[in-house]
Amino acid sequence: MLVTRPLSPLKARLVDSHAHLGLEPLYQNADAVVQRARSAGVTAIITVGIDLEDARRALELTERFEDVYVSLGYHPHNAKEVRDATLHEMAELATHSKVLAYGEIGLDYFRDYSPRSAQKAVFSDQLSIAKALSKPVVIHLRSAYDEGLTALEKAGPFPAGGVIHCFSGDARDAQRALDIGFYISIPGTITYKKNEKFRAIVSRLPEERILLETDCPFLAPEPKRGKDNEPAYIVYTAQTVASVRNTSVEAIAQATTANAARLFNLPLK
Repeated sequence: MLVTRPLSPLKARLVDSHAHLGLEPLYQNADAVVQRARSAGVTAIITVGIDLEDARRALELTERFEDVYVSLGYHPHNAKEVRDATLHEMAELATHSKVLAYGEIGLDYFRDYSPRSAQKAVFSDQLSIAKALSKPVVIHLRSAYDEGLTALEKAGPFPAGGVIHCFSGDARDAQRALDIGFYISIPGTITYKKNEKFRAIVSRLPEERILLETDCPFLAPEPKRGKDNEPAYIVYTAQTVASVRNTSVEAIAQATTANAARLFNLPLK
């Protein structure tokens, strides 16, 4: 049963572990977006920079908002733009004190906006950068789970850990990610009526390995589907996760916030 109660502040706090506040329309409305998130019970937002321009916007947002943090790296869509100099600059930006992770990096064979050869090369290079920086890695995989997980298995271990963001794989993919030591991040797609297989996977995941995310402005949950997503809507995702795991929203909020704090070394108050 899907749960879509009206938004209301929770006693336990939530972390949006993957947002894109640097993208429109969120960027131009960032003050209101962040305030709505706070009102909904979101205690921290990790915004993700997917290229150099977006990474700079993300870092600028951290100067405006104490509770906004950053992960950055070249998205596989942008792999064709990457050169040695741009990778070096991205690595330099990643040394900023509010950059908690490196990514989202990975493989996207669904869109193929960049040649697969470029995606694989840039993915490998950025895994090395993340390890050199001792940052957790944020992984994007779409229509490339087997190849991407194999690359991670070969490149491991990852002492700082990592997460498969916006998980869309099957049960075997989830187990492989867990075996690597990674977390699995649950987006608003879990609320979609036809996503029963995903809900079944989430119902069996170890509580200590799940995170919540919006991936906003994309993938708005029910009942906001079709609208621009934002961090405040993570409450709907938490409600559905709690429902499929037969627990309370507060318990899911407490667990996933603790998980995010552990993986990203979030300085939560």
